[in-house]
Amino acid sequence: MRNIISSFATGVAAIAILLLHGMLADKQALSSIIRDAEIEHTIRFYASPLLRAAGLQPADVKLHIINDKGINAFVARGQKIFVTSGLLMAASRPEQVIGVIAHEIGHITGGHLARLGGALNDARRKALIGEVIGFALGALARDSDVTAATMAKSSEIATKGVFKFSRTQERSADQVAVDLLEKTQTSATGLLEFFESLQDQELLVRARQDTYVATHPRTQDRIAFVRKHLEKSPYSGNYLPAHVQAMHERMSAKLKGFFNPTPQTLREFPASSTAINARYARAMAYYRDAQTDEALKEIDGLIKRIPDDPYFHELRGQILFEQGKLTKALPDYKRAVNLRPGQPLLRVGLAHVQVELNTPNLIKAAINNLEEALRHDQFLPLSWQLAATAYGRNGQLGLSALALSEYHRLLGRHFDAQGQANKAIRILPENSPGWIRAHDILNDSRRTLGKKRR
Repeated sequence: MRNIISSFATGVAAIAILLLHGMLADKQALSSIIRDAEIEHTIRFYASPLLRAAGLQPADVKLHIINDKGINAFVARGQKIFVTSGLLMAASRPEQVIGVIAHEIGHITGGHLARLGGALNDARRKALIGEVIGFALGALARDSDVTAATMAKSSEIATKGVFKFSRTQERSADQVAVDLLEKTQTSATGLLEFFESLQDQELLVRARQDTYVATHPRTQDRIAFVRKHLEKSPYSGNYLPAHVQAMHERMSAKLKGFFNPTPQTLREFPASSTAINARYARAMAYYRDAQTDEALKEIDGLIKRIPDDPYFHELRGQILFEQGKLTKALPDYKRAVNLRPGQPLLRVGLAHVQVELNTPNLIKAAINNLEEALRHDQFLPLSWQLAATAYGRNGQLGLSALALSEYHRLLGRHFDAQGQANKAIRILPENSPGWIRAHDILNDSRRTLGKKRR
């Protein structure tokens, strides 16, 4: 699991704030996005049937998990869905997460982010008009209180307009959610349970209420809406198979073991429990707490029980790698990749060990793994950083410079990206794919830096 880099649930922002979060996601959320092969696989498994039912290509929609304890989900421009670790840990059943994802898909298919731009512009226009009128009335009355009162009122009207827009879009997204659940023959009980968990927020005084409460329809109304749907749906009792529930429990346990304090994890998953999710949570907790022997004992027990699980081997390899036992870590990473060759993050983990061991054969193997990983996922900075190192050690200096340029670009370091792109252009053959890509990065960096100087 790598911690490298609104809206729907408690802790959920207004749709206006959602857009701001969405705009920030590409630049600032890189420091809080969780990259984990197993968790991404599970979320993709949940989302793909819904996306196809919505007429979207699953590969075109990016799914991201954010390291945040808040129970939250939101969409951003470019067909991106963000889900917090808090939501995944709080959900007791996969149907609850699936209901949330269905709702967020409703925002995408409804074009709500694009329409929000108009609502925000309208709100800004009303607020500006209020400011002008406030100054004029204040001047005529020679009373600054008149100015302040008028401006405050206009700001309130503008804000209510955005909130009204938000609530309308939320109702629309709820409708899409139940429609998608119906199309995929999935019970909406998870969505109902999720709404029921939000009711306590409406009992708080306004100062302590989540923004979610002000910008979404009343939770009771949403509960009534889903209950009415369940009464007539032929799929109300269609709970997901046991193996999907097991996937969910593993994901939740893994996150809890990684993020919660070790004593808390050991209370929730005591040593007396031999369940897979309990042992997994303890392995993660011990690993995070630098109790390596205990972590390996738990993960070895899991591998003995399920020898062909790639994610158990990945965790074992990661524990050994971080202990500096690279030679011992290598077989586990190889095993993980052999079991799931299409998982780019597993290949990056294997390549990392190979680069660190730094023998000619392993460097070439690392390049092959990284090139394969980058064909599927170009948004992990570590992949480009390792590629730059591997290409450099293999004497491919042009590709090394190009990989460094990609690395800096992902991190928003456009001046550095520009410098490495220029270096790649000088070394790579003219009109080769890498040479053309370096020009693209160079032009993009120049435009970005030019905008910043204005």
